[in-house]
Amino acid sequence: MDAYGSADAARALELKHLRCLVAIVDTGGFTDAAHELGTSQAAVSRTLAALEDLLGVRLLHRTSRSITPTPAGVQVLARARVLLGGADALVHEAATGRTRLHLGHAWSAFGRHTTEFQRRWHEQHPETELRLIRHNTPTGGLAEGLCDLAVIRTPLDAMPWAHALIGHETRCVAMASDDPWARRRGIRLAEIPTRTLAIDRRTGTTTLDLWPADRQPAVEYTQDIDDWLAAIATGRRIGLTPQATAAQYRRDGITYRPLRDADPVPVHLIWRTRDPHPATHTAIALASELYRGER
Repeated sequence: MDAYGSADAARALELKHLRCLVAIVDTGGFTDAAHELGTSQAAVSRTLAALEDLLGVRLLHRTSRSITPTPAGVQVLARARVLLGGADALVHEAATGRTRLHLGHAWSAFGRHTTEFQRRWHEQHPETELRLIRHNTPTGGLAEGLCDLAVIRTPLDAMPWAHALIGHETRCVAMASDDPWARRRGIRLAEIPTRTLAIDRRTGTTTLDLWPADRQPAVEYTQDIDDWLAAIATGRRIGLTPQATAAQYRRDGITYRPLRDADPVPVHLIWRTRDPHPATHTAIALASELYRGER
């Protein structure tokens, strides 16, 4: 099927095709699927045949005793369940007036305020379901379309998003719990270059710009928060991170100590300039209130 054929098939595809496939597999047969869908067995057969014609692949192995998905059918069935779930949720939201707010973050949401944010949101805004999504990208999933707004702690330079500053977080040093520094009450920024620093170059808040060019530490780059913590737990690496990470990622074998003389990290909420979620500014107000309360 060429690109034009694929586009035509996508336009011709209907939810009834997907519901039919799912019903056949879940009930184990055409007769029971017809009963569940409130139609005839012949209509179920025609709908499945139409779906297979649209996609150009066979979706089910049919014998006198069983019906099982083909390899292509397994893939289509998985996508069908996702699409049908989204469609059902859309209908439910439209019918009940209930909406969801998807809040993205790369590492640690609101840190120590995360649980309180969730509790207050549930109490004050029960009509809008809150869902937190962790996605290890600079926009916490916003650019990927996974959330309505996102918490970020990375620079905003050239970002095409609307944004609001909700607070600041102090920095701390993460180290193995048996590290000699773990016995101290705090670490100075000038001491860090004596160690090897683990940095997440995609979403981390630490850059080598914190030090003069001739006093920068050795660096090991990591892929995400779990990779970062694993590198530090070995005792051969340390990390710098906002206090939110220490609050949300307590791990056996990892100790956090304050970094005494570094500027705090600004925390922003970002969202799409066009068509923002109706609850965007309500979320900003609540998050800002929680951060103000720690002063």
